[in-house]
Amino acid sequence: MKRNLLAVILVLAMTAVRAPAEDAPAKRFAIEAGKILTFDDADTIINNGVVLVADGKIEKIGKRGEVPIPEGYQIIDHRDGWVLPGLVDCHNHIAGSLADLNDGVYLTNPGLRTLDTVEPRNENLENALSGGVTTVLLIPGSGNNMSGFGTTTKTFGNNVDEMVIKAPGSLKIAQAGNPERYWYGVGRRFMNWNLRQTLAKAQAYAEAWASYEKGETPTDPGYDIVWNDMRALFEGKFPVSVHTQIYQVYMTTITMLRDHFGLDVVTDHSTFDSYKLAALIKERNMYAIVGPRQFHFDRYDRTINGCAARFAEQGVTRIGINTDAPVIPEEDLAYQATMACWYGWNDHYAAIKGITRIPAEALGVFDRVGSLEPGKDADIGLWTGSPVDPRSVCDLTMVDGKVAYDINVKRRTR
Repeated sequence: MKRNLLAVILVLAMTAVRAPAEDAPAKRFAIEAGKILTFDDADTIINNGVVLVADGKIEKIGKRGEVPIPEGYQIIDHRDGWVLPGLVDCHNHIAGSLADLNDGVYLTNPGLRTLDTVEPRNENLENALSGGVTTVLLIPGSGNNMSGFGTTTKTFGNNVDEMVIKAPGSLKIAQAGNPERYWYGVGRRFMNWNLRQTLAKAQAYAEAWASYEKGETPTDPGYDIVWNDMRALFEGKFPVSVHTQIYQVYMTTITMLRDHFGLDVVTDHSTFDSYKLAALIKERNMYAIVGPRQFHFDRYDRTINGCAARFAEQGVTRIGINTDAPVIPEEDLAYQATMACWYGWNDHYAAIKGITRIPAEALGVFDRVGSLEPGKDADIGLWTGSPVDPRSVCDLTMVDGKVAYDINVKRRTR
């Protein structure tokens, strides 16, 4: 009897701690702000502004006094703070339980996906919300060359359907940096050959289906669960996100994946001396997402270099920042951008753009997130000041028009 009673008490206690997200429709809000960074095409910044939120979407943005607040809207007074889009992270491992995804079976695993591992309301995501992070790309690990498909997801929601923005969100590839240890060491030459032949098979399958659907060939290629999601990859519907770093490996990523196969490539990590290939990244208008390491000690010229800063100095404009959470806690995404500024990226506005609009563009979800514009998802962060100022904190995070984190209700930041 005592044992059963204890079990009931534990269940009730856990239920109290893990209260479900609000099931009611999103409320209507009028957020009054001291400064609003929209990250729209015009890079609009509004001082003393207001953001109207209705039915989970951004309804209107403008100067306070010029945008009337309709009756029935709940006013959030943030006139001493900053309002900006929810932060976006291109490289995340904590939005799902990767213990349920064995991506180390083969050196390339084209049929695996993280969608089935997404875990709503887990503790790491709750912490992410306290750092203003609202969207992440959940990808498999980097223990092999091709570990499967990532999932672009919100950090808040009661179930997987509420959270998922795009699946597949990417194909995860690790050019090097971990996979060399696969089965006692395979070496980069074999990894590159094996990856190339895997992608060649996927490309042949995609081209066979495209030819059949256009009526150019009469034979049905047949459905293959291993290759079928690859069709959308070669159609450019989602990118390949690549764990790549170091000059040699970064070069192979560009020449093999971007130039040979013509894939939409997002270079995650972009650390060590990969910035020495910035000219190639600029020429191809590619995205360089930097992190979690933000600096590199160059032993050739004995200098310490900020990775993002060196990309920017050479004219790369599509620079983003990631955490590789849990390597860096997801709630510290903004702090990673702060570190990039500390190591020489003097454009603070670009650094904030690198954790909002740039990663949203890279993942092909900018139509929904990454900026504050009418019609987009109401994913919003209310900050005490600039997110790249380490003295600032996120007071409130809104996802799809719902308050997902409120520092005055339950403070999670350290």
